[in-house]
Amino acid sequence: MATDRPTPTDARTALRADCSRCAGLCCVALPFARSSEFAFDKPAEQPCRNLADDFRCRVHAELRPLGMTGCTTFDCLGAGQHVTQVAFGGRTWREDPSITSTIFAAFATVRRLHELLWYLADALDRPTAAPLHDALREAAADVERLAARPPEALVVVDQETAARGRSSDELLGRASALVRAVHPAAPRRSGTDLVGARLRGADLRGADLTGALLLGADLRGADLRLADLRYADLRGADLSGADLSSALYVVGPQVAGARGDARTVLPPALGPHPAHWG
Repeated sequence: MATDRPTPTDARTALRADCSRCAGLCCVALPFARSSEFAFDKPAEQPCRNLADDFRCRVHAELRPLGMTGCTTFDCLGAGQHVTQVAFGGRTWREDPSITSTIFAAFATVRRLHELLWYLADALDRPTAAPLHDALREAAADVERLAARPPEALVVVDQETAARGRSSDELLGRASALVRAVHPAAPRRSGTDLVGARLRGADLRGADLTGALLLGADLRGADLRLADLRYADLRGADLSGADLSSALYVVGPQVAGARGDARTVLPPALGPHPAHWG
């Protein structure tokens, strides 16, 4: 039986988007192109046509029917409210155009750092990764210090962010190996192209699926307990009835981009199923 099912920690609870405390940063900073995920083009640093004066989306309840599925799968992991309320003290790009480029660059940096914090918090919740907990806490403290820098510093910490990311990834990989050691014969498919793969009912317990391309894969009823899904692309994958209850390093955008149903078991830290799963 798979062990090390994590429970939500205060650290990951804090890494949840609160749009009421943001200034619509994701609706302005990010570009997108007309495609199966977006109904129209939008360049970077230009407000989406659906952004209201109060920084809310005018069509939020209809995004998917209107062809804006890409918006429903994005999650800033709390970067929006951190940059708006903490780094910039409540100032917004709309009221102070002089900070536009700075606030958007800071948003991109903090989003990357918050993703690292999510992974590190996951590893810290794993009892069998205890030998690395001190190192993981130190890494998390370093990432938090980077994210707490003043706005001007956040714009120029790319090299430090990349270095911290590489160091954290190595540490996360070691933690993953400790957790998955209960399944020594598990498949290792890191970075593998599994687009459209037929994996219905597959035993993927403890599998290394780091960075795997699982777009459109049939994972119905698959057992993904203790599988490492860090950076795995699950867009369009069918997770109906799949068990991801103790899967490692799963973030909201991954499951939001997939399909699932009421039988799909997600890690507790992710909260409820995506609304569009029905």
